Amino acid sequence: MSSVLVTGATGFIGAALIPRLQGAGHRVRAYARRPEAVTSGVPVVAGDAVQGTGLDAALDEIDVAFYLVHSMEGKGTAQSFDGLELRAAENFAAAAQRAGVRRVIYLGGLVPTDKVASRHLGSRLAVEEVLLGGRTPEAVAFRASLVVGARSRSFRFLVRLVERAPLLPLPGWSGNRTRPIDERDVLALLLAAARSEAVTGPLSMDIAGPDIVTYGEMVEAIRDHLLLGRPAVRLPVTMTAVAAKFAAAITGEDVGLVEPLMESLASDLLPRDEAAAAFFGVRMHSFDAAVEHALGAWERTQALAGR
Repeated sequence: MSSVLVTGATGFIGAALIPRLQGAGHRVRAYARRPEAVTSGVPVVAGDAVQGTGLDAALDEIDVAFYLVHSMEGKGTAQSFDGLELRAAENFAAAAQRAGVRRVIYLGGLVPTDKVASRHLGSRLAVEEVLLGGRTPEAVAFRASLVVGARSRSFRFLVRLVERAPLLPLPGWSGNRTRPIDERDVLALLLAAARSEAVTGPLSMDIAGPDIVTYGEMVEAIRDHLLLGRPAVRLPVTMTAVAAKFAAAITGEDVGLVEPLMESLASDLLPRDEAAAAFFGVRMHSFDAAVEHALGAWERTQALAGR
């Protein structure tokens, strides 16, 4: 089996991926700014990708490296996260090339096909371009919409909004469509990408759940799974800047996360094709199954309103 590095090891996806890689027999190493927060028991190299520290040690003798570093809030300045993400990706790509890493696997975001991507999604695309162009022979970039999971910040934000708002305001973008994906399916695809012999060169693939839903339908489905009677109020305007501050205050989330997230909802976010699931042999869960699984996992550690 391969020697595998997981960056972003304290994040939602990275933390869940490590035990799955271990279970598949891989030798796993983690890379994190806060090594003490990595609880999986694997060796950890401390470092900061933005500064470029620790990367050479982390990537030494690594076959497959997962790049799961995201910098949404830009360390307190919402205007700078895209620059930080690009710098971190460039540092990582250069270090991976020096170490002779065979395969880099990245999880980014779906981008709209009909208009310019938001800063959030544009930043994800810029990182993908750096990693696919970084001379790693078998680089793989996945693009996903909202990942439904108990520790997903985007999903947790929506749940907290439904729990705490007496009315559910649905701005003008709430009719736009996407295809959320179950965290179990994301992890299965990442694991398959680490060991698949079908990957022979740089590859960019969209990954998505089977159900097309609008953002309004997504919020209403969460409400129904929580068994709450929150009426939805559809608004004829977007007011992203104002709505982001309002939503952040209600949910207790950082407006530096909420505003770029809302900016990315300004258009449909649908996959370019259906190839990824069949290519990697992964069966996808429905949106309702994903929501129920995520809420159930959350409830095992914390009570949720209405359930």
